[in-house]
Amino acid sequence: MSIIHNKDKSVLTAQDLIDDKYIPQTAKEALGANILSIYNRYRTSGFSKEESLAKLFPDVVLSEEVLESIVTGILSGNHLLFFGPPGSGKTLVAKSIWKLFPKEVHVVADCPVQDDPMSLVDEKFWKIAPPCPFCKNKYGNAEGIDFHPDLVDPENVPVKKITLKEGVGFARIQGSSEVFPDHLTGQINLHKLEKVGDPNNPLVLEPGKLLQANRGILVIDEIGKLPYGTQNVMLQALEEGIVTPSKSRETFPAMFFAVTTSNIEDLDNINQPLIDRFSNIYIDFPQAHYMNMSIINVNILNKKTRNGPMLIKEISSLIVEDWRKKYSTHPELEEICSNRTLSDILDRIISYSIINNGVLLPDRKDIYEGVMDALKTRIRARSIISYNESVQTLEQYLKNNMENIIAIAAKRVWCDYFTNSLKSNKEEGDNTIAEVNRIVNDTTMQEEIKQSKDKFPRIRALGEYLKNIDHMDIDSAFYGIWFAKYIKGLEEKKCD
Repeated sequence: MSIIHNKDKSVLTAQDLIDDKYIPQTAKEALGANILSIYNRYRTSGFSKEESLAKLFPDVVLSEEVLESIVTGILSGNHLLFFGPPGSGKTLVAKSIWKLFPKEVHVVADCPVQDDPMSLVDEKFWKIAPPCPFCKNKYGNAEGIDFHPDLVDPENVPVKKITLKEGVGFARIQGSSEVFPDHLTGQINLHKLEKVGDPNNPLVLEPGKLLQANRGILVIDEIGKLPYGTQNVMLQALEEGIVTPSKSRETFPAMFFAVTTSNIEDLDNINQPLIDRFSNIYIDFPQAHYMNMSIINVNILNKKTRNGPMLIKEISSLIVEDWRKKYSTHPELEEICSNRTLSDILDRIISYSIINNGVLLPDRKDIYEGVMDALKTRIRARSIISYNESVQTLEQYLKNNMENIIAIAAKRVWCDYFTNSLKSNKEEGDNTIAEVNRIVNDTTMQEEIKQSKDKFPRIRALGEYLKNIDHMDIDSAFYGIWFAKYIKGLEEKKCD
């Protein structure tokens, strides 16, 4: 919405908003309207329902069912509580919602808690979202129950457009036993009050997290770890949209959209009246292989993870998926199967390859060392004895399963090449595997491939395909020879 200033005015006022038919919205309404607008834009552009939901949250990989629950919960005006196992991506989803929030808003120019100007001049909106005590006193010449929008001249309410950011329309709390109520409520600074001498001066207020989030979003990680007294402060804000700062006799507006997270084990620590204020959405680890691969690729795209060969991405995903089946309920090993592990395995394998060989194409030793490091660092150590026992469990697991997982990963990459590049041509597939078996242990032949583009073209074509899908600047022959070591003896006819 574009505001046209009167020529004789240099300051935007609430009257300008009224003249421009500005429609105020609560934080819930603003978020819901923006999400619906973006979703409808995708649908009218030809994307399916599933694709449109996924495009709303490009930084996370969730099932259509979970995405539907999130979007419908927001559109219903409900605050959200994401719960699930550690490392399943709950916090990342919460932060993704902030990205969808419309950031530009009109505020009373000198308000410490970013009041909407219409809270002062629009009776209907005032009843929904009353202004703060400072604005009531300054523009309505009234305190507490004496205030009414009829007392305010819209021409006298200065307005500015701001961009919401951390501390102004967005606040985040990390749940712990040391988060006390005044951390959420804020306080009246008595030292500043003594210096200023005016209790109605906004400078005396130090807004807490709830006031910082006013008109925007509040994210609370691990809400079940907050003390009960702090949870009760949160309950008042969700129920009444207000908060009373420490050392203050007056309430301030705290109208925000709350997104919270909790591990399953902490759910019982959340006050029942508080948890009833949320739509509870379970976020589990992805079950489908393609979703775990997507998590790795999204992290690479967002530069949170180093890029690497498709084979190593497959190994990273298959290891975590297999671990989840075997050890996801083990109290000291359960965090090994988190979504973060997916990318960490890739990172560590590539890092070992670089320091050991100076290249981005790992050998088996690099793979073993990288996987072991990534898994070992996620052991939940309770004692040195239990830690050593867990390390032994890891070592035994890799001894029993690693070669099979490497073989499955190599087969998946080969079948992708066989299907997409060779178009499932069995003769070409057999000929390629025959070439692989001839050169994989023959260093003389390998040097011939590197020196001449005419020799062993199928190995070079395989390497060219891999470097293109991996977006890696590596010689095609070198890439093909490297991958050949992992598919020696493979029978292409087993590809579906």
